[in-house]
Amino acid sequence: MSEQELVKTCLNEIFLRNGYAEPHSLAQRDYENVSQSIEAKTGILISISTLKRLLKGDFARLPQVATLNAISRYLGYQHWQDYRSAVKSTIPIADTHSPRRKFMFQRSLPKTLLYSSILSLLLVLFITSRSSLKDTGNSFEEAQFSVKKVTANDIPNSVVFSYNVDGIDADSFFIQQSWDASRRVRVYKKQYTLTDIYYEPGYHTAKLMANNVIIKTLDVSIPTEDWFFYAKRRLPRGTANYIRTEQYMQDGKLGLEAQDLTEHKINSRAENNYIYTYFPPKWPVPSDNYIFRTRVRVQELKKNPCPYLMLEVFCQKNFMYFISMPRGCTSESKLQFGDLILDGKTTDLSALGANVTEWMEVKIKVRNRVVTIYYGDKKVYTCSYSKSAGKITGIGFISNGLCEVDQVELKGLDGKIFYQNDFEQIQ
Repeated sequence: MSEQELVKTCLNEIFLRNGYAEPHSLAQRDYENVSQSIEAKTGILISISTLKRLLKGDFARLPQVATLNAISRYLGYQHWQDYRSAVKSTIPIADTHSPRRKFMFQRSLPKTLLYSSILSLLLVLFITSRSSLKDTGNSFEEAQFSVKKVTANDIPNSVVFSYNVDGIDADSFFIQQSWDASRRVRVYKKQYTLTDIYYEPGYHTAKLMANNVIIKTLDVSIPTEDWFFYAKRRLPRGTANYIRTEQYMQDGKLGLEAQDLTEHKINSRAENNYIYTYFPPKWPVPSDNYIFRTRVRVQELKKNPCPYLMLEVFCQKNFMYFISMPRGCTSESKLQFGDLILDGKTTDLSALGANVTEWMEVKIKVRNRVVTIYYGDKKVYTCSYSKSAGKITGIGFISNGLCEVDQVELKGLDGKIFYQNDFEQIQ
């Protein structure tokens, strides 16, 4: 097996563990999910373009040592050479075209020469990887990284990053404002300031990177005073079209009207996603133990075969959400809680199917990282995740129609209420 084939094998196994059995039919969000999963487990961010290239075997030279070690550690190995040795020990050594020739080659090669050659090669690769890591790893603490917001909590919000990477040995440096790798900007030695814009509220983690290795992180919190509304053509990326209205509570419900879209020059007949979010300045709610309860429905703006409702609990370190839609459409459903990512194409999520255009009482209960989803009093889905997502930072409703929300409650398992709103009056 060539080195390229070995890398492809490793990547295929990672995608399989994330529920993607057919790598050639992946969507952009699928690659984003795997990239986030690798970063959450190893601390190394591998870009979507790199994942695509490695998965296809579209590379002439091996990736950087940090990338190889990251994909190996994701599968439980200590480093790339550990994975390489484990896999190659199960296959014929000679890379010839005929299985018979492989067998004859192995029989004719003296064992002592074979073993000494393998050990010599592994020793050289190990020394090289250690040297490469040593050249950059020992100086990471010298990097400086800080941020300040230009305004308090306005949306959009410009921020000023201050950094110093003069003492770091690397080929390239980047600042990435959040999980979104497309928001990565290259920075340079002897330059110490970068300004950037956050177009959406929330709890963001900015990253200072040397090559593909994250060397420093910063928390950038942009809360909202109340509920904040916007539309996007594409999720999760896309341009946010803000919908600023004070008349979003009527008849005891939270929601928008088609007139609100017209006033903001948003075409209600277009394929849009509508986002309702609330990010308070601080919620001391751990994401591993909580209850989120709501009553909600979707008002369609046009006839859509697959209207959907996405309920999201935003967290410091990862996503927590699931998508409900009619049962006939659940191939398009998705779910993520912490480091667990499931896709309706490779996982049976039909239990999450529902007529979202009718009122639904939904409850998400998380106890010690075990998630249970209820529709009314009926338990419809249970799963668990392994790595904490940190504190809860906000809640949101997302749909391709306009959500109507009758009530919302977020509380701890001890019954302590952190947020409750029946939308009878502005709080």
